Amino acid sequence: MGVPDHILRLRERVGHDLLLLPSVSAVVRNDAGELLLGRRADDGRWSVVSGIVEPGEQPATAVVREVREETGLEVEPVRLSSVVSHPHTYPNGDRCEFFNLGFHCRLVAGTARVNDDESVAVEWFPPDRLPALDRHARLTVAHALGAEAGAWFLPAGTAWAESGD
Repeated sequence: MGVPDHILRLRERVGHDLLLLPSVSAVVRNDAGELLLGRRADDGRWSVVSGIVEPGEQPATAVVREVREETGLEVEPVRLSSVVSHPHTYPNGDRCEFFNLGFHCRLVAGTARVNDDESVAVEWFPPDRLPALDRHARLTVAHALGAEAGAWFLPAGTAWAESGD
């Protein structure tokens, strides 16, 4: 789908200035235990499927929509696995602070394919042979696949730049 209309309208007013945006990320495994990753069209990096929550949309609905839009797959959120705020600067200079909810999702149906202009590739990877991922994607995957029952978050008073992997 690309950048939501409400974000484009905001960008007309604020330019490249910082926006705080609600977002979701999906960690999806297939029956072989492989992880779904998409290669981003904007910077060419591999990442978990992620996107912006639309106005009035619940985060679990957003993660299902984002996976469907970007990969053609149907998923079901199993649990909320991480909550973290992290900065991101796009190649065009747009600055964001994403308030991200990471979900561990169960694959329901479909065949993974590039389904929109946000990704140039979609592939399944064995967990021990993942391509290079940014810090946020690594943390999202680690906590979705981890043994903790609740959602992981940075301790109170910790800034993203201070936290370790």
